[in-house]
Amino acid sequence: MKVVILCGGYGTRISEETHVKPKPMIEIGQKPILLHIMQHYASYGFKDFVLALGYKSEYVKEYFLNFYSLNCDFTVRLGSGKVDYLNTTKLDWNVTLVDTGLDTLTGGRLLRLQKHLMDGPFMVTYGDGLCDINLQKLMSFHKEHRRMATVTAVRPAARFGGMELKGSAVKSFQEKPQGGEGWINGGFFVMEPSAFQFFDRGDDTILERSPMEGLTAAGELMAYQHTGFWQCMDTLRDKNLLEDLWKSGKAPWTQIDSI
Repeated sequence: MKVVILCGGYGTRISEETHVKPKPMIEIGQKPILLHIMQHYASYGFKDFVLALGYKSEYVKEYFLNFYSLNCDFTVRLGSGKVDYLNTTKLDWNVTLVDTGLDTLTGGRLLRLQKHLMDGPFMVTYGDGLCDINLQKLMSFHKEHRRMATVTAVRPAARFGGMELKGSAVKSFQEKPQGGEGWINGGFFVMEPSAFQFFDRGDDTILERSPMEGLTAAGELMAYQHTGFWQCMDTLRDKNLLEDLWKSGKAPWTQIDSI
């Protein structure tokens, strides 16, 4: 089963980093967040990736083109240019990199990948969010409900503490509580190829607008409710939070194996 990761946005809210590299290549624990996301999928047996590239696509392409050399020891025979690798990477992933346009929107990127995704259900997520979701349970949920699409619903921790007031008196105070009663789109989608019928605006299609709204109206979108860890990396503050979790040795998402 193919896993699409949307990697093409400008990442303007974390421009401190993205003026040099695309957001999915910002490092957590000295590895791109993209690699952390891929490792989580691979840990559940999903190892066939399609990366939808856009902004600074050459950065991602160069990274994976040189991945083997950068993660192995080798001898270069300067007379012939031959390279003898002295060890191998443990990763057995397949990674397809497709430039889906500089200004293409999220749904438009999926449309440009449609020909790669017609063999059966496929998974989709964003290139800037980490989660400890059980992907096998997500897939089982999708298969059981038999609808065209599944979205993972999450309730992230609130950024600020919550208070309950009675007049001017504080009746309860909770530091950074779970965010309200509402659920938000956490990515980690599963889709059937038939869902493409709701993608109708070419490169200007926003996945979170007409496709999701159309699937909802047709009764074809189901939500897998995830109550565990989820954190997107929208800002430098978010990046530092993820970095601190990594350094603490208590990062809840799947750890990257030695490669």
